Amino acid sequence: MRATLMYGAGDVRVETVPNPVIAQPTDAIVRTVRACVCGSDLHPFHSLPHSEHGTPMGHELIGVVEEVGSAVTTLKPGDFAIAPFAFQDNACVFCREGVHTSCLHGGFYGNRRVGGLQAEYARIPQADGSLVRVPDVDPATAETGLLASLLTLSDVYLTGYHAAYMGRVEPGKTVTVIGDGAVGLSAVLAARTMGAEQIILMGRHTARTDLGREWGATDVVAERGAEGVATVMDLTGGEGSHVVLEAVGHMPAYEQAVGVVRPGGVISRVGVPQYEEAPVGFGSLFGKNVTLTGGPAPVRAYLEPAIRQVLDGEIDPGRVFDRTVAIDDVPAAYAAMDAREALKVMVAF
Repeated sequence: MRATLMYGAGDVRVETVPNPVIAQPTDAIVRTVRACVCGSDLHPFHSLPHSEHGTPMGHELIGVVEEVGSAVTTLKPGDFAIAPFAFQDNACVFCREGVHTSCLHGGFYGNRRVGGLQAEYARIPQADGSLVRVPDVDPATAETGLLASLLTLSDVYLTGYHAAYMGRVEPGKTVTVIGDGAVGLSAVLAARTMGAEQIILMGRHTARTDLGREWGATDVVAERGAEGVATVMDLTGGEGSHVVLEAVGHMPAYEQAVGVVRPGGVISRVGVPQYEEAPVGFGSLFGKNVTLTGGPAPVRAYLEPAIRQVLDGEIDPGRVFDRTVAIDDVPAAYAAMDAREALKVMVAF
């Protein structure tokens, strides 16, 4: 099969590798219908040390079950399903508590033990807990827009939703979203569905912020740093934002979040942090009684209702995809996203 490997920073290749096989009785093999490149894939694209063997890439997938292990009971060959970006049993204590990314028997894709999902076929561990069947959809005849929206439920939309959920967005709240990437735009859409009264999107790429406005952003702030903070404070009458959704992961974005959050507010981070330390003392969070929350989205916890929202036409998160490529063009997809020439690239099989 064809699969994506990264051999070092900027060195993405698509190669022919052996097809995955059932390794554990709880596994399933899935034929990929759609995959994509994630903004978080750009972190190793910038910094991964050189390797002679390459790292399998990709963690977002919708596909058709081809084979199941002897212990799999909820899936059968032919089922069309979504694979969350982490695998889990959906049964351990942490899964039951809604923190599926900390599953005692789970883990993440994108390594040589499990493989990556930017590939023609994938091995899905803990298949009963890691694959969610999509009812009444034939991927061979489904519209591209529907497949795109279902694919976002593997990660990007539900990561934005997780930010809003952890931030306790509700009617009457003012929400500031930092970052106009696919996750930030998804957070805007999620905040709108939760009834936020004012949604301020901090981003400077017009094509992206225009989509943010369509999805519910009431204001767009292109300025960064102290100037951006001052603009948000003006828009909120000097009070700041009840909820700040940080979807970037770099220190300047965190500092903006601290600057615009109001006393008693919440900062919810879902951008993968590219730093280990951040201000939390009296002058940043403590003095204003600010809550800091967020983390890797437990996508599995949100999937069933989100699938229904997509199928019922309540949300259309697939619009974050602005380019589609074949598997052999995935290296160009990385380059396009890195150059900000594409927002998010879907891979069609």
